[in-house]
Amino acid sequence: MRILIAEDDPISRRLLEVTLHKWGYEVVSCSDGESAWDKLQQPEAPTLAILDWMMPGMDGLQVCREVRQMMTEPYTYMLLLTAKSQKSDIIAGLEAGADDYLTKPFDASELRMRLRVGQRILDLQAELIFVREELRTQATHDALTHLLNRAATCDILQRELERAEREQLPLSIILADIDLFKRINDTYGHLAGDAVLRETSRNMKSVVRPYDGIGRYGGEEFLLVLPGCDDNGAAMLAERIRESIESHPLTFTEGMIPITLSLGVASNEITQDMEGLIGAADAALYRAKNSGRNRVELASHNDILEDGVLKSSLA
Repeated sequence: MRILIAEDDPISRRLLEVTLHKWGYEVVSCSDGESAWDKLQQPEAPTLAILDWMMPGMDGLQVCREVRQMMTEPYTYMLLLTAKSQKSDIIAGLEAGADDYLTKPFDASELRMRLRVGQRILDLQAELIFVREELRTQATHDALTHLLNRAATCDILQRELERAEREQLPLSIILADIDLFKRINDTYGHLAGDAVLRETSRNMKSVVRPYDGIGRYGGEEFLLVLPGCDDNGAAMLAERIRESIESHPLTFTEGMIPITLSLGVASNEITQDMEGLIGAADAALYRAKNSGRNRVELASHNDILEDGVLKSSLA
């Protein structure tokens, strides 16, 4: 574990360095508060710091205050070294953001125990962050494909639609559906169907841009959100996805399982309403299915929904 020490007295600083090295810690050493503050702002900064209270320029209390104002993760555990032993001084140090204190001259055994307490707290915080992120992933991602789930994908689409309208940018979506997926399940079993969903997801992720949103919309359907992409660009991307999926059949114990996609493309040129846009893409997808599957269709103004019914069906 890495520990930052900030001590202006060279003898005390060297004593700390030697002691901490002997206990197996990696030491980042500073001679003043400004240097300590700079190092604690860097990526991969030490998460445990020993700070001398009295230093020229920025003292230990100021460093504590600055670190706490950052409110970043992971947490930085800070221990103040001080010759002050009055209760009011101790309270002032803790109020500034220090987690613990040790009076000078310090006892090596006591310092070691206090560092172990700090390390236990940091380990617990790391576990809590891990659990929190796992729960966040479970809440926003599909368990089978590890893509975003429907709600998270729609959230991204709504935000991107608002940004596109605000900045007058193009935005397109692709609604993709695995062809004859029920037949795959009926012929090869649901384990094979799950494998097809995972392989299709992996393949699509390898084709889209890093900043494109992609999620499992439901069943064997996928929704892709393409910021800054007009309908022609989205149609070209959809065709690349279609070709990639078709050229990578799934190898299964019963043999090769062919996979194809039908895809509907819609852009905010025809509507900036999320439900209308998805409805238009769905109408284009339906047209691709009816035209023989394994193809891309582009939505038009005639595909916009009016009260849940296609305009074209009202004519």
